[in-house]
Amino acid sequence: MPDFGYFLSSEEHGPAALVEQARMAEQAGFDSLWISDHYHPWNDAQGQSPFVWTVIGALSQAVSLPVETAVTCPVLRTHPAVIAQAAATSAAALGGRFRLGVGTGEALNEHILGTHWPEASVRLEMLEEALQVIRKLFTGERTSHYGKHYTVENARLYTLPDEPIPIDVSAFGPQAAEVAARIGDGLITTMPDTALVERFRRAGGTTKPVYGGPKVCWGTDQREARRTAHRLWANEQLPGELAQILPTPSHFEQASELVTEDQVASSVPCGDDPDAHLEALTAFVDAGFDTVYVSQIGKDQQGFFDFYRTKILPQLRA
Repeated sequence: MPDFGYFLSSEEHGPAALVEQARMAEQAGFDSLWISDHYHPWNDAQGQSPFVWTVIGALSQAVSLPVETAVTCPVLRTHPAVIAQAAATSAAALGGRFRLGVGTGEALNEHILGTHWPEASVRLEMLEEALQVIRKLFTGERTSHYGKHYTVENARLYTLPDEPIPIDVSAFGPQAAEVAARIGDGLITTMPDTALVERFRRAGGTTKPVYGGPKVCWGTDQREARRTAHRLWANEQLPGELAQILPTPSHFEQASELVTEDQVASSVPCGDDPDAHLEALTAFVDAGFDTVYVSQIGKDQQGFFDFYRTKILPQLRA
């Protein structure tokens, strides 16, 4: 049976709220935490975007759960040498309870410095080189690197955890899954895609963990929960590469006008029917995931945690 974690949404909540949700997640019996790393929310209705490394520092003092970024992009907005220091400090503060989740990112967050946004194959190449830089620095040795995309001169990390920091790679397509198997310590993906997991396993990820999970919108009024999920997260139903190439929240809002409430509700459990929530999570279990993270959409976090503590987690672990 996999573990079950909670996904802290930096797009919807400020730093104090995220720390409080982490406390509630631990009290409710969740095993670990994911936290998103964004510069912008997907739309203005979500309304937040705190600096993830500051929040992780607070989490290290508030809870005893493991924490992972889901996910950090060490490709453009932040140089991989800086990400290495941030991750090493986070792992030290958390006593080794930290995993670095990485991916190729989205223009929404990464274009803000005016840098050209490259196509997906180039971003994968950049990610691979970025992880080479990060892993060199994780050794604690003085590092210089002169690569195609990044330069590092005489850099050394002095604050490091006692154990190596695992790096998990996000993937949504077959090529990315193969790259994740080759360069990552685990796979991150958001859909219960059995074929993707199998491709990752065949490409070299046989014994490596797979992480993912659904969004849900718990509430006693199903119709209101559906409206909330549609208002805040219609962007998740946009097809193809739109999520990677649209540059601003307003562009996502324009594109999301094409997404109906029924489309959102077809993939997001809305309301307080335990069977709907259990079905969404067991889809990831059946697809072979090692940890399933669930994210509650909206403000009623206490109601969600009470519901999962009493109705969902006990059944999943029975």
